[in-house]
Amino acid sequence: MDDTSLSLLARLKSGPSEAAWRDVVELYAPLLDQWLARLGLQPADRDDVVQESLTFVVQRVGTFQHGGQGSFRAWLRAVLANRVREFWRRRNRHPQGTGDSHIADMLDQLEDPGSSLGRQWDAEHDRYVAHRLLARIAPLFEPATVAAFRGTVLDGQKPREVAAALGLTVNAVLIAKSRVLRELRREMGGMTELCD
Repeated sequence: MDDTSLSLLARLKSGPSEAAWRDVVELYAPLLDQWLARLGLQPADRDDVVQESLTFVVQRVGTFQHGGQGSFRAWLRAVLANRVREFWRRRNRHPQGTGDSHIADMLDQLEDPGSSLGRQWDAEHDRYVAHRLLARIAPLFEPATVAAFRGTVLDGQKPREVAAALGLTVNAVLIAKSRVLRELRREMGGMTELCD
């Protein structure tokens, strides 16, 4: 990864390239696939809906207006729900073993940021994106720096606990956290509010 690259969102908005497309697929396909499995889609159908969702994102990201506070994840959540609705309309069928109203209710809840399913998406999205992007930027830092960040931000431990576990000073842990956060914020570029 080029350590001076723009965030994925900024690169997509500036004009989708093959590299940006690969990055968006690599980053988001597994997350979308997990959610589609929960909605009862079969693996081949999930592949199709993931492809359609990500294609829509890449084609329309130029019109996306970032309104702050996780609006990209909300937009992606709505894109996924709408692609699933379109999938069922096109196929003129319903998932086996579930009723149409059950899936419709789940999709409505998924789109609603105040619902338990919407909040679950937000939390899982933010953790997922942070972990994936942390894996991408980790080579830029010493292992102890990444461990200090992971402990304080992702695991929610107190800096003094992380410092004791890693044999560092509390100040070193806070500096490490700050350095990794700065790079993650640059990479995330508004896709999540985990690091905001």
